[in-house]
Amino acid sequence: MAEAPSLRIALGSIFIECNQLGGVPTDLGCFERCELRRGDEILKQDTGVVGGMSGVLRERQSEIVPLLVATACPSGALTADCHAQLKGELLQRLRDALPIDGLLLALHGAAAANGTGDLEGDLLAAVREITGPDLPIVVTLDLHAHITEAMVRLADALVAWETYPHRDAFTTGERGARLLLDIIDGKVRPTMAMAKVPVLTGSVHGNTEGDGPFAEIMRQAKSHEHSGAALSTSVLHVYPYLDLPDLGSGGLAITNDDPAAAERIAIELANHYWAKRFDMEPEVFTPAEAIKRGLAIEGGPVLLVETADCCGGGAAGDSVATLRQLLEMDIREPCLVPVVDPEAAQRCHEHAPGSTFSISLGHALDPRWGEPLQLTAELTAISNGAFRYTGGFWNGQPGDMGASAVLKVGAIQMLVMSNPTYDWADEQFQSLGLHAKDAKFVVVKNPMNFRVGYQHIAKAALILDTPGPTPATLRGVRYQNLQRPYFPADEDIPEFKPVLLRSWDV
Repeated sequence: MAEAPSLRIALGSIFIECNQLGGVPTDLGCFERCELRRGDEILKQDTGVVGGMSGVLRERQSEIVPLLVATACPSGALTADCHAQLKGELLQRLRDALPIDGLLLALHGAAAANGTGDLEGDLLAAVREITGPDLPIVVTLDLHAHITEAMVRLADALVAWETYPHRDAFTTGERGARLLLDIIDGKVRPTMAMAKVPVLTGSVHGNTEGDGPFAEIMRQAKSHEHSGAALSTSVLHVYPYLDLPDLGSGGLAITNDDPAAAERIAIELANHYWAKRFDMEPEVFTPAEAIKRGLAIEGGPVLLVETADCCGGGAAGDSVATLRQLLEMDIREPCLVPVVDPEAAQRCHEHAPGSTFSISLGHALDPRWGEPLQLTAELTAISNGAFRYTGGFWNGQPGDMGASAVLKVGAIQMLVMSNPTYDWADEQFQSLGLHAKDAKFVVVKNPMNFRVGYQHIAKAALILDTPGPTPATLRGVRYQNLQRPYFPADEDIPEFKPVLLRSWDV
C-alpha cells in the first residue's frame, strides 16, 4: 500500500510590536540585530513559536516550506522601505513555494508601518491574493494583539499566547500547527468570533498568573477549551500604544462549526473584560513620591518601575526622568539605572575605565519626552553589549545592546547602551557585572517582567508616572485617530455593547 504524500506546509513570520505614540522608527537593521532567518536557517530553529510549529510538523512528517522569519525588539512604526522589503520577500517566497497544503504565520498583531496601521491584516490580504480563499491559514498572535476585521475574515484561525509574562511561545506554535493540520484533515471546521470592548489599559495588571483581573478572565476563557465547548479561546489585552480607530480588548473564540457558541463565548469574555476595567488600572507615583516611600522600606532592592520608557513596548529606553530625581535627592545608597543613548555610549568607548569626564546623557533618541542630563561621571566598565536571554520567548537567544558602558555618579551606576533591547529579567545588568541584590533602588523599564527578574529579591515595586510613550495608565494620552468613548477617558458608556467580528460574515 502506497504511503500518503506528505503535506507541504509553508511557515513564515514578521513579528514586532510598534508604538505609534513615540519611539524610534524601525528599519531593517533592527531585525538584523535580533532575528532575520531565511530558508534552511528557519529549519534549524527549535525555540519560540516557529520552533513549536516546526516540531509538530516534523512529528506529522509534513514537509516544512520555510519562507521568512523576521523578529525585532518593539519600537516605532516600520519605515516604508523596511515594510516593503519584508512583506515583498515573504510574498515572493510564498509564490515560489506553491503548491502548498497550508500556511502557518507567526505574527504579533500590533505591528504598524508608515501608511499601514494594520500590518497583519494587510499582509493577510496580500497572502490571500496569492493563495486564493480556500487554502487553510492559521495565525499565531501575541495576547496584546489588535484584532481587526481583516484578520478575522482572512485567517481560518487566530491563536494567541496564553501567558504574560510570556512563557508559552513554543506551545502556542504547537497549538497553531495542530489546529492547521486538523483543518487540513477535515477533523474541524473552525468558526471564529471576536468581541471587543473599548478598554485601553497598560500591562501592570495584565499578568496571567495569580489572582489579578486579567488572569481571572484568562481562566474563564480556558475553561471553555477544557470543557470542549471551544477549539481555542483567547483573551486579547490590546496593545494600547497604537493609535487606530477601532482599538479594543476582549475575547476570541473558535468552535467546530458552531457559530452560535463562538459568538456566545466571545461576548461573555468581552463583557467580563468590561466589568474588570477599573481593576486593570494601577496606582502610580511620581519619582519623588516613590523614592521617599522606598527609603522608608528596610533593605533593597526597591524597584522603581518606569513603565513609560519600556523598550519592550516600543519606547526608546532613553529617559532619565527617574535618574534625574535620584540625583536631585542626593541618594547615597547604591542605585542601578538603565539608559539607551548611543552617542553617550560611543563617547564612553573613547575613554578608559577609571577615567572621569563630563557627558550629556538621555533623551537623545526620542527627545520629545524630556531634556538630557549634564553629568560628570566615572567610567567603570565598557563592553560590546553582547548578552544572552535566560528565559521567556527569547530564551537562549543572544541579545545585542551594542557598545555599552557603566557610568558612576556617587552611589548611582548607569548602564548606558547603544541599542534598545527587550527586558526579560536582569541579563543586561549582569552582563556588565551589575547585581540588583546589592542595590537599594533599581530602575526597571518593563511593566510586567520585573516580576520574573526580581521576584526573589525585591522588597517592593513602585509604578512610576513619568513622561513617555508607554505610560502605566492611558488616562493622560490624547489619541489622534482613536475616537471616544473609551476607558479610561470615559469610565462609563451608556447603552454599551461589545463590537462583534465573525468569520462567517465573509
